[in-house]
Amino acid sequence: QVQLEESGGGSVQAGDSLRLSCAASGRSDTPSLMGWFHQRVGQERKFVAGAWVDGSTDYEETLKGRFTVSRVHNTVYLQINDLQPADTGVYFCAERYWLGSSSFSTLNDYNHWGHGTQVFVSS
Repeated sequence: QVQLEESGGGSVQAGDSLRLSCAASGRSDTPSLMGWFHQRVGQERKFVAGAWVDGSTDYEETLKGRFTVSRVHNTVYLQINDLQPADTGVYFCAERYWLGSSSFSTLNDYNHWGHGTQVFVSS
């Protein structure tokens, strides 16, 4: 059974940085894509960044610059710099194993999800 476990969240002040981690387990093969989504209270889950098995990355255009995604085998990281109160929420890790699709930013592009890690940014 595939499991994703996020870590690295917490309560920080505006301007601080955090590095979120997500480790995948339960399968011997490597996910073709691992991604991060952000969900604020009362809002839908939104794509942040994704890291492909070939090393390439994709970002939500408006978040480029402060967010950096990286990946080592079955672990994906999200570095967030200059955190702002709007970054508050739950960050979810997701993955998929199937090939043949270049789509990466919708919920349906992934078939396994973690439980999320909470980030709170105070001003």
